[in-house]
Amino acid sequence: MSDFVKWLYANYIDPQVKTASRGDYEAYFSLMENTLEPDLAATYKKTQEFTAIHAFLLGLRTGRGLPRE
Repeated sequence: MSDFVKWLYANYIDPQVKTASRGDYEAYFSLMENTLEPDLAATYKKTQEFTAIHAFLLGLRTGRGLPRE
């Protein structure tokens, strides 16, 4: 991935994800964030980064996407 996409994740995508409402998924996020061993927590964070970046890029490629809730 390009340096720009990594910068975009750190400065735009990640803050948006962190402030999004987790609703019914809060328990699952809490479980993943609080029970993983440190090495697995780092792996989890990197997979979240990868998934969020590609979801963002998919949204760019497919147009405006869905309206907000």
